[in-house]
This record gives sequence, structure tokens and C-alpha cells, in this order.
Amino acid sequence: MTSDLTPASPQPSAAASVEAVSVLADDLRRTMYDFIRRAHRPVTREEAAGDAGISVKLAAFHLDKLVAAGLLRSRYDSPGGIRRVGRKPKVYEPAAMDIRINIPERRADVLAEILVDAVLSEEPGEDARSAALRTARHRGEELGAAERARSRPGRLGPERSLTLSEAMLEQHGFEPHREAPTELRLLNCPFHPLAARSPELVCGINHAFLDGFLTGLEATGIDAVLAPRPGRCCVELRAASGGHNAPDPAADGPGICTKEHGTSPADLGTTP
Repeated sequence: MTSDLTPASPQPSAAASVEAVSVLADDLRRTMYDFIRRAHRPVTREEAAGDAGISVKLAAFHLDKLVAAGLLRSRYDSPGGIRRVGRKPKVYEPAAMDIRINIPERRADVLAEILVDAVLSEEPGEDARSAALRTARHRGEELGAAERARSRPGRLGPERSLTLSEAMLEQHGFEPHREAPTELRLLNCPFHPLAARSPELVCGINHAFLDGFLTGLEATGIDAVLAPRPGRCCVELRAASGGHNAPDPAADGPGICTKEHGTSPADLGTTP
């Protein structure tokens, strides 16, 4: 059976989540949405109208608003499998949409998926941290390779590498800011406050993930560098220096995960 609207993604964009919440701000729509979620089966317009105590026409208006926001999906079907003469009624059921609104954006789901995959794929003789870093790098490489296959950019120099990276970084909540043609700072840590609880592990995973992305993208002349700064992500993307990834001198300031938890930049895998 084909729906008249493509089901929403399980992980909608921040804009889609804000739109969904704004739709649910209406008390009547929120009541109808709750009723359909509790029903655990497709619900007709007539049933939704009866529960809300409104006309079928008004119910249809609000239900279609919920569909447009990605909160419900609709199709024509016989509820309960009962065959009826004539056109099947329109029914509604919850869409697979997980609404999350964080300002600034947080992506604990990405970190959780990496850790779950690490546990499931841990190799003999490998400790948990090594498995997590390997998995993060592999996930980043897959993401970078997928972007390269989509955009087919050819050989990438430093500036184009950063340009292609910005969309992915924005999508994952890093809030990229182009400081210079070959320097990209990340103004938000999507893994905070987890990074504040365990900077050595979480910042290491973040670094491996972004470094893997550049590898999968086949970016040349750009490194993912550990450079923690107050209120920002611990990683920056910048022109390769040809040496070890060194921490930025500005990292030695108040309010940084490394300072708050007694962890030095060297503990995160950098060279003093």
C-alpha cells in the first residue's frame, strides 16, 4: 500500500524538528496526535474527530497538518482489515519521527551508535577504547566516501576539501566557521556534555571520526587537529603542516573540557 506522503526520516533535521514542535503547539493537534499514538493501529478521520469532539472536516484539516509536518503518515486502507464496498477510508498512524530539539545541537545518538558498533565488533586483544576509536574512524570514512560518491569532486585541494566538509559538519551540529580559506573552526561540540565527563574518550572519538571523514573524502592538504578552545569543539580542520597535530596555544584557558577534568591536551592524543 502506498502512502500519499513519504514517511519522515527517523532523524529529521533541526529545522524539521522545530516545525514539528510548532505544529504540536496547537492543543487540538497535540490531543489528536496523542490519541493516534495511543491507538497502536491506523485511525480514521471519523475516529479522530469523535475523540476530539470536532467535525470530520476540521479533523481532516488538523490531521493533514500533522502529516505535512512529518508527525503522521496517511494512506487509504480498511481499518481492522474489514473489507468495505467503495473507496477505502483515509487512515492515519504515527510516522517514524524522533523529535529532538537542542540549542545548541547535541548528537548523542551518533556517539551511542559508534560505541554500540565498537562493542559488537571488538577484536581479540583490543581494548574498549581502541575499538571505539577504530569504529569512529571507520564510520567517518564511510561518511566521507559516501559524500565523495555523491558529489564526484575529482581531486580535492585544501579549500575544496573544507567546502565539501562544511555541509556534513553543519548536519552533525558542529556549527562550522571558516576562519580562513584553509581553516575551519567548529563552534559547537555536538557531544557535550558527554565530552566534559570523559574528554579523553569522547574527544578522541570525535577526532578519529573527523579524521576518518577526511580520509574517506580523499581530502588532500587538510588535517583534523586536536585544538580545544573554551566553548568550542576540540577539533579543527586546517591546512596540513607536515608535522604532528599540535594543540593550539589558546587551548590553555578556563572553561575547556581538558582543564575542567584535569586532562592535558597530550592525554587526548596530541603532542605537546
